[in-house]
Amino acid sequence: MKLEGHHIENSEEYLGLHVNNGVAQPPSVNPYLKKRQHRTLSVDDYVKGILKGDISILGQAVTLVESTRPEDHDKAQEVIEKCLPHATNSIRIGITGVPGAGKSTFIDALGMHLVENGHKLAVLAIDPSSERTKGSILGDKTRMEGLSVAENAFIRPSPSAGSLGGVARKTRETIVLCEAAGFDTIFVETVGVGQSETAVHSMVDFFLLIQLAGTGDELQGIKRGIMEMADGIAINKADGNNIEKANVAKVQFQNALHLFPMPESQFSPKVLTCSAYEKTGIAEVWQMVEEYIAFTKNNEYFDYKRQRQSKYWMYESINEQLRNHFYQNEKIEQLLKDYETLLLNDKISSFMAAKKLLDIYFEKK
Repeated sequence: MKLEGHHIENSEEYLGLHVNNGVAQPPSVNPYLKKRQHRTLSVDDYVKGILKGDISILGQAVTLVESTRPEDHDKAQEVIEKCLPHATNSIRIGITGVPGAGKSTFIDALGMHLVENGHKLAVLAIDPSSERTKGSILGDKTRMEGLSVAENAFIRPSPSAGSLGGVARKTRETIVLCEAAGFDTIFVETVGVGQSETAVHSMVDFFLLIQLAGTGDELQGIKRGIMEMADGIAINKADGNNIEKANVAKVQFQNALHLFPMPESQFSPKVLTCSAYEKTGIAEVWQMVEEYIAFTKNNEYFDYKRQRQSKYWMYESINEQLRNHFYQNEKIEQLLKDYETLLLNDKISSFMAAKKLLDIYFEKK
């Protein structure tokens, strides 16, 4: 008769066989694992690493610049100020286009063309954040297979995190760090939705619009205000059965551009076709950029635009600092919830609530 809890293996019939008791469930994390201590870099450590061209320290410096912690802000500004005298005048190119236009693949093809010809390239990608989750994929680097492993290339995606002005300012500061690290060409990529193009246009020398064939006739092109900012247009995916459509689109966009007044630079924007997949037409696009840079330097528009951009970002920085200082004020933080409640209960209007909070901030009686 078999007793409950009795193991037949331990009976006298099976001499020499013994079943040991089980062991407790081991911990899922190694208890002997020591947490890696990250060394905190000083301002001089950041500056020395950046000037040596250390990509790892450059990446950490960009993270410091992008940090929203108040204690990191002063340190980041000190790093930028010390790097500023060493920042070379790079060529800054803004690249935009509708989702699916092949921007990342195009940047990989054009970037490899530059790296192979002796340039040092930094790619700064502004990735839009979700309005619901506030998260970003930051996956542009996965489609830049060549640049991601190239020795003279640096790729840095940044989330917009709902504050476009802030990210644009941080991108501008990142440009200074990249120039100090010895990068002579900088791409700033943005997705062609929202107002990100305006911010990027205000920090680059050449603004390139990536288009696709079959996205509408020339009237459709005119309706997009982004075309007014473009210094050049590249129609991507001009390969296979799409070559004829791309050539038709080229003529349509050229016709559309003729309806716009002459740009302030006096350089007539060109329309080119290319295929980032087949690497055709890429050299011609870069030649167009070089022609524009040489033309604008010759008529002094290049320096004028840089000066105007510096003035624009001074005012943008003032606006952002005032905004941050207002919301970080202890008294305002305490009163905001109260005024929100009054507003939601229809006890006060939006404009009056804003006026009262501003009066308290400026201590007006």
